[in-house]
Amino acid sequence: MGATTLQQKRRRWAGPGFETFGSIFGFIYTFLVGNVLLAIANAPLVLSLSLVADPAAAWPFFLALSVTIAPSLAGIFAAFKALNDDGGAVKPVAAFLQGYKRSFGRTAVLGLGAVGLLMFLGVDLAIVSAMPAAAVLVPLIVVVAALTVSLTVTAISGVVLLPEARLKSILKASLYLAAQRWYLSLAMLVLLGIIASAAVLQPVLGIALAPAPLLFVIWSNASFAFHAALRAP
Repeated sequence: MGATTLQQKRRRWAGPGFETFGSIFGFIYTFLVGNVLLAIANAPLVLSLSLVADPAAAWPFFLALSVTIAPSLAGIFAAFKALNDDGGAVKPVAAFLQGYKRSFGRTAVLGLGAVGLLMFLGVDLAIVSAMPAAAVLVPLIVVVAALTVSLTVTAISGVVLLPEARLKSILKASLYLAAQRWYLSLAMLVLLGIIASAAVLQPVLGIALAPAPLLFVIWSNASFAFHAALRAP
């Protein structure tokens, strides 16, 4: 009786199959390859971070170099989308390059716009900080800068998810989602802050390990928000 019960339990629990291991390997492989591709796509920024001792002192220079980030985000988000669609059979290099190429025009515009606005806000912040009477404007500038980053990253996700949609429509939807699901926007800013801190403190190790897993969380949240909005009556 006991032996029969044990055999039945063994048959019911077959253990993790090849699909499970393939899915796990797909995630790990996509993350590792994604970090390498992000580093290559943003090579001038990565190289400068590794050579300059105090990036904060030269923030306009590094902000200008960050214009390459937006198209590379489209590439890694396309790889994540392929990971969701194909699982263990994902080809992250091909998906990254295809997403980068297909979305380059619109994401480059988003990147240039975001960098330009952040540069303007940064200069304003430096001026306001030197004027005690205008210190009340500092929180407003910080909020606008945070909204700019959140809106840009959400819009890049929308470009990958909705390749046929117009950029203007994606921006409107992204602004709505960033405000409606503010908690996801806040989580996004925290994760992006961790990535930026790792890249500044340990450029090589930080970029080799940190970005892809955290960006996957950002992508998953943005994808959920867009799909929930599309399903809404």
